[in-house]
Amino acid sequence: MLTTFTPVEKPLNANRSAGSAAVTPARSEDVLVEVRHVSKKFCRDLKRSLWYGIKDVLTELNPWQKAAGSTSTSAPPSEHDLRHGEFWAVHDVSFQLRRGECLGLIGHNGAGKTTLLKILNGLIKPDSGFITMRGRVGALIALGAGFNPILTGRENIYINAAILGLTKKEIDAQIDSIIDFAEIREFIDSPVQSYSSGMQVRLGFAVATAMKPDVLILDEVLAVGDAAFRAKCFKRIGSIARDCAIIFVSHDQSQMARICTQAMLMAAGRCLYYGTTTEAIDQYNALQAAKSGTQFTLQTHEAIQSVAFAEGARAMTVQAGEPLTMKLRVSTQQRLPVGIAFVNFIDLAGTTVGQADFSVRLDAIPEGDSEVSPLIDRVDLAQGIYSLNLAVFASNRQETLVHAVNCAQVHVSGAPFMWCAYKMPVSEIAINSAV
Repeated sequence: MLTTFTPVEKPLNANRSAGSAAVTPARSEDVLVEVRHVSKKFCRDLKRSLWYGIKDVLTELNPWQKAAGSTSTSAPPSEHDLRHGEFWAVHDVSFQLRRGECLGLIGHNGAGKTTLLKILNGLIKPDSGFITMRGRVGALIALGAGFNPILTGRENIYINAAILGLTKKEIDAQIDSIIDFAEIREFIDSPVQSYSSGMQVRLGFAVATAMKPDVLILDEVLAVGDAAFRAKCFKRIGSIARDCAIIFVSHDQSQMARICTQAMLMAAGRCLYYGTTTEAIDQYNALQAAKSGTQFTLQTHEAIQSVAFAEGARAMTVQAGEPLTMKLRVSTQQRLPVGIAFVNFIDLAGTTVGQADFSVRLDAIPEGDSEVSPLIDRVDLAQGIYSLNLAVFASNRQETLVHAVNCAQVHVSGAPFMWCAYKMPVSEIAINSAV
């Protein structure tokens, strides 16, 4: 196994052994991050984990075992390599990043994203695989990570910058801009343990990005802090993106689509997809929709015999900003005057993010069999998968005519970081009798 972290300041030593850290200058055409078949396993049981750790250390110190391991095949590890109680936190992950590229890691909690970032930053050691990091690495992986809580913010700036390889003179030249960016000058000489979570993120992000890193690693750091600071962070990322490689983890799909040039979808430590950001977000949303488990329920007025979406209308696809036509087939025993009629769009978190109000467009549900086709002029939603809830109330606004939960799904594609508009413009509803 070879794990190499290569700072930019030192020249290449061609006589280094294979197990030592290779050191190369970072050039614009270089691959700054190279990950090949990296895997990491953990044990669920603490006592067993400690025992495995002792055995692994002794194995590493055994020169004959190491020599035997060096002749083994380069095949990725399998389930047979797991001992009792172990699982793969990261399994056979590979990718490359060049200067100017940004890789987004997406996946549910526990998918292995943060573990992979800790491996890349050298915080934990992979069990197998090869990692090469060229140039200066700036990382903000966990809130407050790398900060000494009993030291002041100013002292932590010097410590973190020194770890990145800067001299005291270089830090002195940058410290005022770091403090100003973090907007905590009033508290810069207070212990970090007295900082709020937002203040720690401000300081950590300011230090990680002010040193002009060749590789920048960010894990959910923009989820904390106010909107103004997040906007400032994106501006800073935009200013350094052309000169470094960025690895970015976030559950905010609009943020990911905004800055990432490529993305990797992870689940159970494995890479399910590696390619365009849009496709990775689509596949992630599809997985989340399949796991949501929301059941279809239908409540109707006693005079309504049946309500159903037309064939193919329960799974619809639309481009963001484009119109959407729904088709429902309704069979009633009498004419039913309508007072309220609307469709709600529900995201994967169960939150109502959009509504189309058809109350003024639908005066009644006609008697007999008919096809009702409400038209939304423009679907102003971000890229994602949404379930539809349909509600129709009688003219007295109290009696329920139709209430359908999770009656259809809409896949919105394109314009992945557009702002959502809660109220959507609607058009006339077409009603065709005797369907």
